[in-house]
Amino acid sequence: MMAWTDYSSAPAAGTPVCGMAQIDGVMSLSVTTDRGAFPLLLVRVGDTLRAYVNACPHQYLPLDYRGKQLLSADGAMLMCTAHGARFDILTGEAVEGAECGLDPVPVDVVGGTVVIAKG
Repeated sequence: MMAWTDYSSAPAAGTPVCGMAQIDGVMSLSVTTDRGAFPLLLVRVGDTLRAYVNACPHQYLPLDYRGKQLLSADGAMLMCTAHGARFDILTGEAVEGAECGLDPVPVDVVGGTVVIAKG
């Protein structure tokens, strides 16, 4: 598993991502800074917010590479559309189809805006 800060395009702490109100379930987006575009998945379950690098550890393709349906039918898992690996929605841990889990990215909510937090 790679740490999110190992990506050359990893945004600095404090970088704004989006408004918290924009996130309903799972949201895939790129955070673009002078370092480049960083692929991010935001997951909101009630008041709980999680963020992961949008790269399946199996082939490093974005989870939404072949479609936008990333949630399992029961809403408990994130699914890779390229090859079907499944990950726990709240921890990012691999459930099936991958050797390791998703790379978590620390985020905070400041004044209603999601920002990259210090790792």
